[in-house]
Amino acid sequence: MVALTACSSTEAGTATGPGGAPVQDPPRAKITAVPAVDAKDVSVVDPIKITVTDGTLTEVKVTNEEGKEVGGQLAPDKLSWTSTEALGYAKTYTYDAKATGSDNKTAELKGTFTTVKPAKTIRATINPVDNATVGVGMPISLKFDSPPKDRAAVQKALTVTTSKGEVEGSWAWLSDAQVDYRPKAYWPANITVTVTAKLYGVAYGNGGYGKADLSTKFSIGRNQVTKIHTPDHQMVVFRDGKQVAVYPTSNGEDADPNLNTPNGTLIIMTREPIGDFSNPRYGYTNVKKKWSLRISNHGEYIHENEENHANIGKRNTSHGCVNMYEADAKAYFDSALIGDPVEITGSQADMPTTSDVNDWLFSWDKWKSMSAL
Repeated sequence: MVALTACSSTEAGTATGPGGAPVQDPPRAKITAVPAVDAKDVSVVDPIKITVTDGTLTEVKVTNEEGKEVGGQLAPDKLSWTSTEALGYAKTYTYDAKATGSDNKTAELKGTFTTVKPAKTIRATINPVDNATVGVGMPISLKFDSPPKDRAAVQKALTVTTSKGEVEGSWAWLSDAQVDYRPKAYWPANITVTVTAKLYGVAYGNGGYGKADLSTKFSIGRNQVTKIHTPDHQMVVFRDGKQVAVYPTSNGEDADPNLNTPNGTLIIMTREPIGDFSNPRYGYTNVKKKWSLRISNHGEYIHENEENHANIGKRNTSHGCVNMYEADAKAYFDSALIGDPVEITGSQADMPTTSDVNDWLFSWDKWKSMSAL
């Protein structure tokens, strides 16, 4: 017994095994977290991850300032926990995690971290809205209430998918606070388009951050394209590639480029059963016209004008609008969708690219050059 006792230790407090080899204590569990305890300016979208070595997690809590737990998922092997929800700006979060090590002892992780505090949060809106049905020329438009400095960061957060699969398209910045997406050619007819803008937490530069994620899911309707060659005094409508209607028109005055119906591919922007065409510059007051379809913010519409009945189909006498007989205007109005393309040729003047909806006035190469990526 004395000999055995002597073999079990070489000095007080140090255990040995057979042959005098030291016996190692079982390793203690070690818990680590990303972000680390006391971290500052933490991203609100990067997931929290808590991991353990030499043990298994038995309890994980990450709570906000109100004591509400952050949603998360414990891995099946209990070696890690990952958060499943975004964090709030300028908030303090508290860790409380426990693990049992190989030594059957409990290890703990406690502490706090704080998330980034934006100088400002920037709101965005998206169009078309959910469940809209639009024409094949409709662009996707995001507008910001303050210009984001890092345009590339914005674009990296945007995705466009369609029910038809990949459709070639690109984003382009039309102003400091607006980025639009359009396909290279018109959208395929009768498809669904889904847009996801994961903007919450995106650093826009100069202390600005995205306020919220956005998404929309809308439909592209039948393919309807309207062609107006202004000297012909008529408007030709094609649906799914086939001519379906020809309407006599009176377009903008030929001799004055300032009054032309300008060349360019436009889209129907609004549908107004009664449009107000009052214009003090030309002495128009309280002028209302039926079945009005806006095609630019430069001033051009397609609408009925029975007061110009004698010139419709014969002479171009308007100040830029496309005048139609009332019955024809009603028939066309009823057939039209927001986003239907209207292709105008034959005028002396071209539509300026300063018009609000100008996506199709740019060549494809120019359009792509307006992307930040």
